[in-house]
Amino acid sequence: MRDSVLVVGSGMMGSGIGAMAALAGRKAILLDLDRERAEQGRKKAMDCIRFRADNGLNTEEEAFRAAGLLECSDNLEEACARAFLVIEAIVENVEVKQEMFARLDGMLPREVPICSNTSGLRITDISSKCVCAERTVTTHFWLPAHLVPLVEVVMGDRTDEAVAVRVRDELKTWKKAPVLVKKDLPGQLANRVFQAIIRESIDIVASGLASAEDVDTAISCGMAMRFPVWGPLKHLDAIGLELGLSVQETVLPSISGDKTANDYLKRMVTEGNLGVKTGQGFYDWKERSIEKDMAKRDQFIIEAVKATAKLDSE
Repeated sequence: MRDSVLVVGSGMMGSGIGAMAALAGRKAILLDLDRERAEQGRKKAMDCIRFRADNGLNTEEEAFRAAGLLECSDNLEEACARAFLVIEAIVENVEVKQEMFARLDGMLPREVPICSNTSGLRITDISSKCVCAERTVTTHFWLPAHLVPLVEVVMGDRTDEAVAVRVRDELKTWKKAPVLVKKDLPGQLANRVFQAIIRESIDIVASGLASAEDVDTAISCGMAMRFPVWGPLKHLDAIGLELGLSVQETVLPSISGDKTANDYLKRMVTEGNLGVKTGQGFYDWKERSIEKDMAKRDQFIIEAVKATAKLDSE
């Protein structure tokens, strides 16, 4: 009986995805190269489930039920026999993913969608060895997968839109906010916007307009405070498109239009200042704790998810 979500790869992303499937009431199979890795993935998924319940994002009843729906495996063929949806979350290497997709394509009937959690590769390329590429689609869960609601559902050149819509609608039942991306372009949807913000942020620091900390503060305490319920296009409609046009014509000529990475960033990398891993980047990480900042980030996401859910229900 095809009653399970199969997650291929039980690492950081796969375990979070499996947790969300189980919390939605779906049987979920976490599959990895060997039983030990799969078991470790299940433990991480259980931690995700416990974390959400402890922070009020799921009920205790949902968490208890999810624990019973979550299993692990190292037998791909047996797991495929039970899957109605497959999400691949293995190493970000196109050749490895192509090989996995070809295997899955040969084991699964046409009606079972095969998805990739890739953050940067094209699903068109990943599925290039598949006979039934029309049922392949990207499902890019944002990190941390068990907290951030966004999932980008990206159609490849050969994807059947009806399949992508079916996957999107399934993910809506997982307490996710999936968006349909109809072209298979670098950066998908959200990362294209994010990279534009990063490009301008680096340029501001490089030009001496403001410090890295002040740039982050301006974004975190300004526009980002509105973004959970007030996106930029809604903002334009609210203020009037004629005003938005006027602001664009004034500001756009002076902001970065670079098509390559900023020389400031290139120089930092050349000098070996790689961020947290080396202790120095835009911030001095010898004086800061990334663990504390990540915990603060996660707690903010939790409260934002709660707040937006409450507002949406009113």
